[in-house]
Amino acid sequence: MTTSSPLPPYPLPPYPLAPAPLPTGPLWRWDAADIARGIRSRAISSREAVAACLERLDAVNGRVNAVVERLDDTALAAADLADQAVAAGGPLGPLHGVPVTIKINIDLAGSATSNGLPGLAGNIAAEDAPVSRNWKAAGAIPFGRTNAPSMSLRWFTDNPLFGATLNPHDAGRSPGGSSGGAGAALATGIGPLAHGNDLGGSVRLPANWCGVAGIRPTLGRVPAFNPSLGVERMIVSNLAAVQGPLARSIRDLRMGLAAMAARDPRDPWWVPVPERPRAHAAPIRVALFIPDGTHPLIADTLRTAAGWLDEAGYVVDEASPPDFAATHQLWLDLLAAENRFGTRATAEKYGNATLLNMLDAMAMHATPLDMAGFIASLARRNTILRDWLIFFERYPLILMPVSLEPAMPLGADERPAAELRPLIDAFAPLNATAILGLPGLSVPTGFAPSPEGTGRLPLGVQIVGGRYEEATMLDAGAAIEARAGTMPVVEPA
Repeated sequence: MTTSSPLPPYPLPPYPLAPAPLPTGPLWRWDAADIARGIRSRAISSREAVAACLERLDAVNGRVNAVVERLDDTALAAADLADQAVAAGGPLGPLHGVPVTIKINIDLAGSATSNGLPGLAGNIAAEDAPVSRNWKAAGAIPFGRTNAPSMSLRWFTDNPLFGATLNPHDAGRSPGGSSGGAGAALATGIGPLAHGNDLGGSVRLPANWCGVAGIRPTLGRVPAFNPSLGVERMIVSNLAAVQGPLARSIRDLRMGLAAMAARDPRDPWWVPVPERPRAHAAPIRVALFIPDGTHPLIADTLRTAAGWLDEAGYVVDEASPPDFAATHQLWLDLLAAENRFGTRATAEKYGNATLLNMLDAMAMHATPLDMAGFIASLARRNTILRDWLIFFERYPLILMPVSLEPAMPLGADERPAAELRPLIDAFAPLNATAILGLPGLSVPTGFAPSPEGTGRLPLGVQIVGGRYEEATMLDAGAAIEARAGTMPVVEPA
């Protein structure tokens, strides 16, 4: 495929840049909105912002291994062009001059889409994926590629090509996956805005375990396509996987998501949906859902967040979405079947024993599906999604866990496959929403000491909405953030 000029983007929502004074202190502590505002007002330059992120990368990345490929030369050259555009007085995109990171599993022209696999270390992308193109069209400047597990098929970020990413709050714990490098980079101030993607929690879990925010959009809001892949993704991945941003504030998530969502004709699933497709009568009702087996720390966090929403004018009731356990099992059944017919061969060719062990665990604990069973399960997905959408008519939002457990120890999924059912079930709130193509927002709320005394456990909640209800979810996330505060940049543990 030849590279074409970017098409005019789908109109971005007019998020105003707040008139508040710009922050003080080092630029790597600034959020994306303030960096964009500072560049527009000429209080700072894009080169200064990019250089500050690269300097912070030098200072802390060796302790977390979040960024595994640096793009210093191209980023600084792009920053100089961005500064020239400001000086010329022309139109500027909403992320003009803002440094960002891109995960290693999507195409960024001139960089390897390695997916953490040694056999793909030389897979240099000839063109940008839609997300990369859209962020660059909005003015963003990629300066590094963030780590992920092999093929992004684990909830723990390590791979044989780049090694493990460590949780910046406790080096003995995982940052989550598969966008673990993105979460760790944000938490440590390496960059203000990060790209991720989510097939079974890969944006929301790292955001939660690293103490930042992340949003999984509705299927179809953000275009997706990887030209270097060479083949189309299979149907379950098409239905469940989406691209989304991670950031340290809800304001930055709004900006990052709006820029990501611009039209790209290469994705047949993309939908030209308005940023806010419908209004809800006030007060908005929220279903508080605490599944059986939720860790007490997380259950308490959910109840606290429910109180904050109540104080902000929402009505919160305890209620359960339809067929939650069955929906989680449906994710497992369908993805395990897809792995068997497609992904497994690639994993055996390029992957390692840890990845294959995870695929074995999924297969072992899934319901075996023949072709008729697979088709019936896809049909069952529609029935369950319809029931959830009816549930959203009464409760436009669900307040629920991100995962049932706080950040787990490194390598927790390396036990024998037969022992991994509890681990898979801990991620039911991520899997159930993913298989339905629904949006989910991970919002940080604070920290608790780790039991071992070696660091701290980030805590947070998930807000789930109906299709294309991201704006409504982000509003509720902002209400929680107003009480919890934005999480500060951390020095790695």
